[in-house]
Order: sequence, then C-alpha cells, then structure tokens
Amino acid sequence: MTASLQKTQVDLAGLMRVLGEALYSTPFVAIRELVQNGHDSCTRRAKESTEPFEPKIQVRTRPGELIIEDNGAGLTLEEIHTYLATVGRGYTRTLREKGGGDDLIGYFGLGFLSAFAISHRVEFWTCSFQAPGLAHRFVSVSGESYSVVVAANRAVGTQVRLFLKDEMPMLGDPAIVETWLRKYCCLLKHPVALNGGVAVNAEPPPWRRQSELSDLRYKTLSLAFARHFENVFDPIATIPVNRADYAVQGMLWIQDGGSFASSDNRNLSVFVRGMLIGEDERNLLPRWAGFVGGVIESTLLQPTASRESLRNDDAYEFIAGVLQQALVSGLRQIAESDPASWRRILSRHNESLLAAALVDATLFKLVGDDVTVRTTEGDFTMPALLERCNGTVYLSYEERAGVESMLLKALKQPIVLGCRFAAGPFCARYAQAHGAPIVVLGTDTGAETLFRPSDLARDEIAVLEACFFAADRDVLVRQFDPPFLPFAVLTNPEAEIRRRLESDEADRRIGQAVLGLARQFTAGIAQQKLAKVYVNAANPVIRELLQLSNERRTQAVAALQPLLSLCADARGTPDMERALTDFGNALLTLLRDGP
Repeated sequence: MTASLQKTQVDLAGLMRVLGEALYSTPFVAIRELVQNGHDSCTRRAKESTEPFEPKIQVRTRPGELIIEDNGAGLTLEEIHTYLATVGRGYTRTLREKGGGDDLIGYFGLGFLSAFAISHRVEFWTCSFQAPGLAHRFVSVSGESYSVVVAANRAVGTQVRLFLKDEMPMLGDPAIVETWLRKYCCLLKHPVALNGGVAVNAEPPPWRRQSELSDLRYKTLSLAFARHFENVFDPIATIPVNRADYAVQGMLWIQDGGSFASSDNRNLSVFVRGMLIGEDERNLLPRWAGFVGGVIESTLLQPTASRESLRNDDAYEFIAGVLQQALVSGLRQIAESDPASWRRILSRHNESLLAAALVDATLFKLVGDDVTVRTTEGDFTMPALLERCNGTVYLSYEERAGVESMLLKALKQPIVLGCRFAAGPFCARYAQAHGAPIVVLGTDTGAETLFRPSDLARDEIAVLEACFFAADRDVLVRQFDPPFLPFAVLTNPEAEIRRRLESDEADRRIGQAVLGLARQFTAGIAQQKLAKVYVNAANPVIRELLQLSNERRTQAVAALQPLLSLCADARGTPDMERALTDFGNALLTLLRDGP
C-alpha cells in the first residue's frame, strides 16, 4: 500500500473551546490579557508614529459589561484579518522577531481568546493611526466566526466591549475589577485607570525610584509595597534586587512570623515587561528560604502559553542563582546596618537559618556566630558555648539524659541537644571550622574523653576491679569529674535488648512470631556485657577502699553496690526497691560490727 501525505485537520470549534475556556486557570486572566493588548498597542504607536501622544488605557465596568479602551496604534482592516482574527498570530511577536519589540508584552497571539471565556459577544471598535479617518467594527459571538464593517469615525485607538456571560457578573463589579487591575498592572509603564479614576499604576515601585529617595523614604515605601503582596505575614525588612546586568530587579522581604526548618511560606510574584505572570514562583527562591517573600521583574524569564507561569529553562535557573546571591547579600547588609531588624529575624527564624546555613556556605559564614543551638542549659550561640565549655563542644543525640550527660550537668557544662533539627551537623561544621574538639556523648570516643586513665598502680586497679566484678558488666577504673561521684554506669543498649527478649516476661508480652524474628536478630549480637562500670579513682571513698582490710572492704563494697545500680544511665533502669533494701542491710552490718 502506497503511503500518501495528508494534511492535518483542525476542529476549530474544539480548539476555540480549549483555548478560550481551558487555557487559563481563572476568568480574571481576561482582564490581564485585554489590558496587555491595549498596553502593547500604546507601545507600538509610540514606536511607529511620528506624532506625539499621551498613552492611556481605560477600563470601564457596567452591569453585565466590561470595556477596555486604549489610544494606541489601532488596527487596519488588513491587520484585523491577519492578527486579530487569526489564532496564534500576533503583531507583537512579529515586531519582536524583527528586533523592535523588546518592551512589548504579548507573544503568542492567544490573549484575545480570553474574551470568549467570559463573554457571549465581543465588539471591537478600532481606528489605526495609519488611517485616522477610517474606523472598523469587529463583532464575534463564539470566536469561530466574525464580521467586520466600516464604522463611524472615532479617535485613534481601540475599544473592546465584552457582553459578559450570566455566570460572570463579578467581572462587571468595579471593586473586584480594581483588585485584579492593581494586582496585574501595578508595574506597567503606561497608565491604566478604572472608570475615569486615578491610574492603578500611578505610583512606580520603589526600586525604580531608589536613586531619588532618601534611605528612610525608600525603606518606608518598600515595606508598604511588600505588605500589598504579602498576604499572611508582616514584612520585617526588605532586600533590594537591582541587577540591571542580569535583567532582573525588584525586592525580597523577610516575613515577621515564626518559622521552623520545615516551614515553607515562600511567595514570589514575577512580572515580565511590567505584567504579572506568576503569582507563586517560589522555586526561584532557595528551598531553605521558607520565610522569604518577594516581587521581581525580568525580561529574561519566559512565560508559558497561558502566561500564568514561567518556563523552567536555563534563564529560570540563572535568575534563581541571582536571587539567592541577593538574599544572602541582603541579610548581611541587614546584620551590619540594622541590628534591631537582625535580632527580630534571628528570633523568628533561628531554626530555619540554622538548617539553611548547612546548605549555603556564604550563609553559614554570615549566621554561624549569631544563631543559637538548644542545650541542656538553655540556648547558646556557638561562641558563647565554646567560652562556657572551655573550647569544647559536647553533643548528645540521646533524647533521655545518660550518665555522661549527668556528669556534665553536675559540672554545669551545656550539652547540645543533637536530636533537634540540624543542631548536630551545624555544631560539627562550626567546630571543624574553628578547630574546636567536639565530644559526642554515647560513643567510645566521647567516653574516652570524659573518663580519663587513672593514676593508680596496676595492683590497686586490680583490687578495685575485683571489688565490683560481675559477670554481666565490664569494670574500668578511670578518673573523671566531678570527683564526688564514685561511679558512672553506661548500659549497652543492644545487650539490654537481648536480655529482655530472652526473659520469660517477653514471652508473655510479645507475640511468638514477632518474638521469633526479634531473637533471630539478637542471635547475631555477640555475647556482650550489659554495662560498663566506670569506677572513679578520683573519688575519696574509692581511694579509701584501698586502705581497708579485706573484711572491711567487703562490707564497704556491699554498701556501695546499690549506689552503683542507682548510677546507671536511663537505659539501665534499676530495681529501686531492691537497691535501697540492699543498701539498708549493708549499712546495718557496718553499724553493728563497729570500727
């Protein structure tokens, strides 16, 4: 069978329905698209006409109607057929491709279709500056067909009159329309007014006026502008983004609301050539910046066909890098010049900045000395912590206090709670950067740091090891602080689990199938001792044991054994009743035998 080349057919009715009704997420986008067409028409007239004029766009509302009028270039009859009535073809794109339309907003030639999503009839009155004595009236009901007739003479420009669908009455409400105009059009170059009032974009954004404003006035206007876009939190401080070399400008701000490392309240509005394109382009901000909002404008960023979001291309990634640099630089500027705002930022976003510092080396240098970590003695900055602990960082990942923690607490040495988000890695990086030792409690290295070798002779050590020997524990004679503690007992968690699973009590409390699986696991654990007993050779009582006769030493050790049980860490929960009973009996023996 011979293949034949066929021409693709287009279902115009279906295409118009998809483009007009499903392309945009909200009917209010029609306001933006039609105002944008009027704005581009004014820009075109300014470029191509030799006669001076004052560009303006006027939006009018009536019950059941929405009217957008401009005094821009207008359209000739040929241009009506070529551009207005041809889906996907726009004069702005043609002009831009010729190199003369970098400041034009439109591109895809689809914006006029939004009119059919909100209206059942569209009337388009236009007069071109190229033929100022000839006006035309374009009428379409569905967008699939249209009629054009010569109309009564009118001023150069265009009027689009929309007869709203019954389900779109809100588009004839002036208060609602004004809200959306202020959102979409606040950065446009040409004035856009509603019902003859003051232009919604009469006041340019602060960054366009920064050179003419005092620092105080700029700060005041910037905060006011930020509040207009920040829907949840009040801004603490603003950060300018002014990189003409990267075709991006605007501002970022720090939100005045408490955050955690898992919080993500980023919000970023992006304008392209003065028109709002993306209301929530948060991915242009660093992932760690969950407490940052912003508004930027850029000519590098490219909108998608619906112009409600941006293409994630190389330019997008590049601008994201520029914003990250601006944010870190701005935070540094706030820290140096506005200490009051910097303190507020630290108090609201300490944990977020703690985590952020781990993924951004520049930010780590900025906030490393200022953020705090939670310890057993309260919150400390790292410099204050090192000063308190004589240059050493003590870190624990245990949720419950162990013996090592108890020792340091007795010495009033703060221990960083490593179980708090990002605290452990942050302390490790800070300690490494400043050449400070870090002692992780619950590890062999940590134990070696706290429990130092004793100064006793080998035979004296052997005597003490024999005094406190038991089959289920290792006895180590060491010296540690504070000296008033005779023992420190560290339970082996894996051996403790094995002991419990092998007990008769476990058989009663745990299902046999689950217990069998657990015992298969613990069978792989070597026959480890349940605990390590550190005998403190610096303790006066322990040293006195070496001076006693064997009989008296035996009696004294019997009195000390219950105390040894009570000195175990949280994992080795003692039998309190038995320990106290044994202690009482041993003390009675000492009292009755006398000296």
